[in-house]
Amino acid sequence: MMKEISIDTDYIKLDQFLKHIGVAQTGGQAKIIISEGSIKVNNEVVLQRGKKIRKDDIVNIEGYDSFIVV
Repeated sequence: MMKEISIDTDYIKLDQFLKHIGVAQTGGQAKIIISEGSIKVNNEVVLQRGKKIRKDDIVNIEGYDSFIVV
């Protein structure tokens, strides 16, 4: 199932995105989740917490639904 996540800016950084959707409670926790390699953005594994997530990007997180940024 794909969940729509709305952002009001041009982009949001991946670690902030994880906090925004409730997957991570803190930046440190987001860093750990990202470093595990369990996140894909547009079907590519991402290991950078500063990766810019923009509208129409699809974020897949192991163990969670997929998210599309609108």
